[in-house]
Amino acid sequence: MTSVAPGALPAASAEPAGPGLPLLPADTPPAVIRRLASRIVTLCWVELRKIRHDRTELYTRAIQPILWLLIFGETFSKIHAIPTPGGIPYLAYLAPGILAQSALFIAIFYGIQIIWERDAGVLTKLMVTPTPRAALITGKAFAAGVRSIVQAVVIVVLSALLGVALTDNPLKLIAAAAVVVLGSAFFSCLSMSIAGLALSRDRLMGIGQAITMPLFFSSNALYPEHLMPGWLQAISKVNPLSYEVDALRGLLIGTPAHLGLDAIVLVGATVLGVTAAAMLLPRLAR
Repeated sequence: MTSVAPGALPAASAEPAGPGLPLLPADTPPAVIRRLASRIVTLCWVELRKIRHDRTELYTRAIQPILWLLIFGETFSKIHAIPTPGGIPYLAYLAPGILAQSALFIAIFYGIQIIWERDAGVLTKLMVTPTPRAALITGKAFAAGVRSIVQAVVIVVLSALLGVALTDNPLKLIAAAAVVVLGSAFFSCLSMSIAGLALSRDRLMGIGQAITMPLFFSSNALYPEHLMPGWLQAISKVNPLSYEVDALRGLLIGTPAHLGLDAIVLVGATVLGVTAAAMLLPRLAR
């Protein structure tokens, strides 16, 4: 008979762990929780180390938001086509929206990576470890969020160079980084959920391209919500990107924001995203 150290996770089996979050009852030992958190951090670190081998994606992904700020932002600032709350410069109003957009564009295709891991046999090996499926998804989701921080820094620096008055409060900057990570985590979970339904890279690419721009244009990233037609306002209110942009504007440029509601929506959406992606993971792994 073999013995198991107190607080250790059970040995690996051929059956994958359950969806994850519901697997931790209230009386779970602290040592188990710490080990689970350690595995999530390790999985996140493994994902981030891939950037060291190929930084091309970071450079190419930064081009689009730079063009949005330099061309779209500067042009619409000159013609005063879009009225902004409080009369703030349009470029300042646009910068947080472009920041959120760049994070969205990174995260929405994150499911391609997990399909590649399935094809390479890596996902099957991860599925038979004792790590819960939700921990696997969470590690990947927050790795996508940390990747987005790199582009967020580029956009913040560019915005400052263009004369946008952003906050220099370190606490607000840290909170804005947390908002970007949460938003990216949700959209990467959405991408991994779609991967579990589409099962192929080509289908995922098609679906991702089909929903990316509607998500962007139905949010408040480019224009205030009150300028939208009624049906678009209704869509904007259920679009998590709108809450991410609202929080970033409040933190970075000081516009009135509903930070408590924004945080609740983003955290709730991320939890639901992790749960959905974890439930669909076995279908993708088959």
